[in-house]
Amino acid sequence: MERSAQRLGRALVVIVDDRVAHGEHDDTAGPLVTELLEEAGFIVDGVVVVSSDTAAIRNALNTAVIGGADLVITVGGTGVSPRDNTPDATTGVLDRPIPGIGEALRASGLAAGAVDAGISRGLVGISGSTLVVNLAGSRAAVRDGMATLSALVPHVIEQISGLEGA
Repeated sequence: MERSAQRLGRALVVIVDDRVAHGEHDDTAGPLVTELLEEAGFIVDGVVVVSSDTAAIRNALNTAVIGGADLVITVGGTGVSPRDNTPDATTGVLDRPIPGIGEALRASGLAAGAVDAGISRGLVGISGSTLVVNLAGSRAAVRDGMATLSALVPHVIEQISGLEGA
């Protein structure tokens, strides 16, 4: 993600965490993802915190897509517990999945020791002209996931925005 903000566009971060949504814990993932996105050249429109409710997650994703975000990064809710609903909500939003990126995130996360990334059910795909990426919730998974995405996201955004070859 080493191109200009003008070229990469706008991003939104969605934190999926019941405890943060209910004010029981502070959000530490949102500022981290925001910092990494800004360093990569994105303009971050904001951080939205939602509970692990499928409808709340889907609404946040749909709002980002309708709002014209080029990239939406969700953090959390990708595991195997009964409250991990992010992939289930994302399925209903995606027009075209990109399974290879999800597989790359799992493989690199596991290799880096981020177990939650390795067992993540997170999805990656396109909704309208927005790239949607589900990351596991740990700081290690976020850092590794963002590093893995750095080579892939600019290429995908160029293709879906029609900028490739321009």
